[in-house]
Amino acid sequence: MGTWNTRGLRGSALEELINRSNESYREKGLALIQKIPTPITPISIDKESRHITLAYFDQKSTVDYIGAVQGIPICFDAKECSACTFPLQNIHPHQVAFMEEFESQGGIAFIILSYTQKNEIYYLPLDHLKGFWKRMEDGGRKSFTYEEVDKTWRIRSFRDIFVHYLEMIQKDLNRRD
Repeated sequence: MGTWNTRGLRGSALEELINRSNESYREKGLALIQKIPTPITPISIDKESRHITLAYFDQKSTVDYIGAVQGIPICFDAKECSACTFPLQNIHPHQVAFMEEFESQGGIAFIILSYTQKNEIYYLPLDHLKGFWKRMEDGGRKSFTYEEVDKTWRIRSFRDIFVHYLEMIQKDLNRRD
């Protein structure tokens, strides 16, 4: 079990953009996507402010978001990367296993990855992630580089949708047919 602290808030800027995008999708009737809260057990609570000052994660979380787009189940995790190399330790084996099981049930699983210094956001399909994951398991790099990410999967903004990932879901569906 991990301790709850500010480390868990590292992806909050990206998540805020995704949350606003999901709200626009919901308002337009395009998708219904929910942020999955990480379950915690409070250990210490400040009695005056009633804020949790120490807590532990109850269980391994699966992914950050889950929902449906026009009847298609989707799940994804949001990750931020401040360097040009993304460490695979930031994605846990149980998350990859969950996404594989999700896709085996007919859903679409992916990572939304923000390169904060470049101000670029990418859709990383599960099969691309699994390629990097297999390389690591076979004794290769424990990370992947910005250069290795397929730039045709870049997510752009569109009007009031800051992280318009529905276009990439359509691209993902098209290549599966």
